[in-house]
Amino acid sequence: MQIISLAEKLKYELRHSWISQGRQESVAEHTWRVSLMAILIEPYLDCKVDIAKLLKMIIIHDLIEAEACDVPAFDTMNNSTVKKQKVEREHQAIVKIKNTLPKELGEEVYNLWMEFEEKESYEAKVANALDKLEAQIQHNEADISTWLEIEKEMTFMMGKHVEFDSFLKKFKDQIEQDGEEKMIAAGVEFHKPL
Repeated sequence: MQIISLAEKLKYELRHSWISQGRQESVAEHTWRVSLMAILIEPYLDCKVDIAKLLKMIIIHDLIEAEACDVPAFDTMNNSTVKKQKVEREHQAIVKIKNTLPKELGEEVYNLWMEFEEKESYEAKVANALDKLEAQIQHNEADISTWLEIEKEMTFMMGKHVEFDSFLKKFKDQIEQDGEEKMIAAGVEFHKPL
């Protein structure tokens, strides 16, 4: 019950992303759609995935934000101090969650979170890619006035997260194109990397 109650915070822990209706999205809303994306894209991936493991990883990955809060990617991109603090807070959060749960379950939750963070298994790579792609989809759906300057550039920075899978590359290309078209339609200046 302690962890289920902790998870309620994800319903009001806000991310930087805005929804099309003009309010910030919650971590829970983001996690739900990443999970849905995993179910919908599973048949198209280059390799077979353990869908139960993938879904657990996606859900557990964001659970720590109930303890550590959400830190936008752009805050850590060029700031090693903020990145280090984020990593430390998140690790403290997953250890606390692990220690709150019964031993075997706590170990499973901890190991799934660590696997996501290490991004070496196929499921972890897919989970990471979907996490990044969903964030861009949400930006594409939000009013352009909510975009920070750095987010224009970030529209074209998803390639490194999908290079391991041909379907995810195509999916990324469509999401990137949608973002580019949104900026063009709004008359927003941007520089697309070569």
